[in-house]
Amino acid sequence: MKIQDIQAIQLLLATPKKIVIIPHRGPDGDAMGSTLGLYHFLIKNNHQATVIAPNDFPNFLAWLPGSETVKIFEKETEICTQILEEAEIIFTLDFNAFHRTGEMEHTLAKLKATFIMIDHHQKPDDYAKYTYSDTSYGSTCEMVYNFITFLNKKEDIDKTIATCIYTGILTDSGSFRFPGTTGNTHRIIAELIDLGVENTQIPVLLFDNSSFSRLQLLGRALQNMKILEDHKTSYTTLTQEELDSFNYVKGDTEGIVNYGLSIKDIVFTAIFIENKDEGIIKISFRSQGGFDVNQFARDHFNGGGHSNAAGGRSEVSMEETVKKFEDLVTKLKL
Repeated sequence: MKIQDIQAIQLLLATPKKIVIIPHRGPDGDAMGSTLGLYHFLIKNNHQATVIAPNDFPNFLAWLPGSETVKIFEKETEICTQILEEAEIIFTLDFNAFHRTGEMEHTLAKLKATFIMIDHHQKPDDYAKYTYSDTSYGSTCEMVYNFITFLNKKEDIDKTIATCIYTGILTDSGSFRFPGTTGNTHRIIAELIDLGVENTQIPVLLFDNSSFSRLQLLGRALQNMKILEDHKTSYTTLTQEELDSFNYVKGDTEGIVNYGLSIKDIVFTAIFIENKDEGIIKISFRSQGGFDVNQFARDHFNGGGHSNAAGGRSEVSMEETVKKFEDLVTKLKL
């Protein structure tokens, strides 16, 4: 981040401000960890801070400290709009384009507040006055840790803030398995553990707290998995009917896509999830090695993300979407 921008933000935060912090729609561990970590930091520095999420977050993140204070734009549109309009500063975390907030997009575009972006995705839009964007980082939470350090406030990182930051780094790094995990990532993790983060308990809360119906849904997804062996690709599908039959709740499909990469010789995988309410097929892509799923998602499925992890969407049927995917894969050199 530019020194002049850091100095300007230090001056901006030198007196109490009304601040809103926003994650992307469908917030994951990194989105919630980064926003809540920054929230606790700003509260500690006497600001009036509010986290407003575009829609609800998964139940497996509800234990995060401060999650009960998060306002949901989709449920409380009027009061959230009022808070946004009164905000002096708006932080946007873990996304870099207003459309990633869904219904909030048009409201955000009208606001006069000072925007500050902290994000690690490719091709950021230019809406923010101050931008901390770096695709080399594996998580926005790691960048929030750096941001607080840039402000010469590292001593403010306590167990609560550390717990939020640790959660985002853990989840977005695939439990430290993804390429964005560096030696510095582990040095930060060590510092967070020294601050009291319960590093043996957090993975249990995140990954080992499934309902029986969620495990059954995972079983169905694995049964549905297809292998395109000649193209080193796998994919699976979940229809709305299948989701309903296993009492799907938000977050139940989190992480399922990663199973496709656990198969020997597979370098590209996807999951297609039907959402009849929105009239779309939601897609998650994962890869290992040099294949860029971010570009694949941008080029073909109205999406984007990281080189090895991205998302997209399709507005045609599941059958048409899968056929398009298979046709595209046969033309790839993997």
